[in-house]
Amino acid sequence: MKLNALVKKYNSANLVLRIAISIVVGALLGVFLPSQKWISEFGVLFVGALKAVAPVLVFILIICSLANGKSRLDRRFVRVVALYLVGTLLASFAAVGSSIMFPQNLELNVSADVSTVPTDIYEILHNLLVNAVSNPFASISDANYIGILVWAAFMGFAIKKIASPVTFTVLQDVSNAVSMVVRWIINLAPFGIMGIMYTSVSTNGIGIFKTYGSLILVLVCTMLFVMLVVVPALVGLVLRHDPYPLVLKCLKSSAVTAFFTRSSAANIPVNMALCKRLGLDREFYSVSIPLGATINMSGAAITITVMALATVHTLGIPVTLTSTLIVCLLATIGACGTSGVAGGSLLLIPLACAPFGVSTDVAMQVVAIGFIIGVVQDSMETALNSTTDAIFTATAEYAAWRKQGKPLPKELFREHKPEEHESEEHEV
Repeated sequence: MKLNALVKKYNSANLVLRIAISIVVGALLGVFLPSQKWISEFGVLFVGALKAVAPVLVFILIICSLANGKSRLDRRFVRVVALYLVGTLLASFAAVGSSIMFPQNLELNVSADVSTVPTDIYEILHNLLVNAVSNPFASISDANYIGILVWAAFMGFAIKKIASPVTFTVLQDVSNAVSMVVRWIINLAPFGIMGIMYTSVSTNGIGIFKTYGSLILVLVCTMLFVMLVVVPALVGLVLRHDPYPLVLKCLKSSAVTAFFTRSSAANIPVNMALCKRLGLDREFYSVSIPLGATINMSGAAITITVMALATVHTLGIPVTLTSTLIVCLLATIGACGTSGVAGGSLLLIPLACAPFGVSTDVAMQVVAIGFIIGVVQDSMETALNSTTDAIFTATAEYAAWRKQGKPLPKELFREHKPEEHESEEHEV
């Protein structure tokens, strides 16, 4: 009886509050009990469960949405893809600005491994195309979201044409069941985040901030600038409303779990739940969110650009306007091919260094530095990447609402004139 009461009390508490408490508890355990490695298993299980269920969730939701939805994709998809790409490009420009204002010097004295580095843009695009037509079962098991998107779209359109009503009912039931499993996993997020926080503190301590504090500061401040200034400006330009209520709501709901899981793919279920609370169309966000986890990589573009320009500055290579623009384009295109896992952007650094004549061997030393600071850099990068998936998805849908004359959510957009919409609703 007491256990049931405890579970009810846990479930009734605000999830953000529970996560905040778990962060403090995990940090304290990491400081005072660094040898109790079993605590880290909570984090391993949580991230593993999210990564395991996310591909299945995406595959089922896309099939279900397209099978039950419209026959073709509408303008919302064009708009959200444009937002993803423009946001990533603007992030790379912001990274150039911060690198010029605060140039960084690196200690390039670690061993290099060049065996897994993409050599050019062609290789990145080739890999994307190969992933798109890879075995669908392998795509699910390997969390290859490009392949999942392509095969789920084919299956969804095919089922729409030939399936019986019973099939649609079964699909919906399966989709609801997978969504329920996801909710159960997310409800246990405080325990997982406690384990992740414990691992970070007990393993790395605070020494990382002393050695590479300046580089971390530039990366973090640039990502915060993009999240709090560039992204809201882009959203405000599209919606013609104060963007900050939407941005802050998405930050509150998505950024925390993305920061600690360090995986855009693992955060897909969290963003799906957020989009549902925002009142978005499931047919739309079930495709746009996993697509964003694949190509919306503002944080990755910042990491690639800052690290590449830090390398150039360390080596004393002059930077021209042309080479800077090339780096921005390379960072944008390369980031879109970054895998949605921890440290995925770092292997694209040698590609961004290539226009300056930096050898792959030297660039890989910078990659190694990236992994050293990854506990902070990759966490912030993923938080930016994944949170903007939800922000841009909501922006694309709300822009469609405006064109249709549909009122935007009052709790997010208080500047619109509700009396006009209310009178229209009464007339209907």
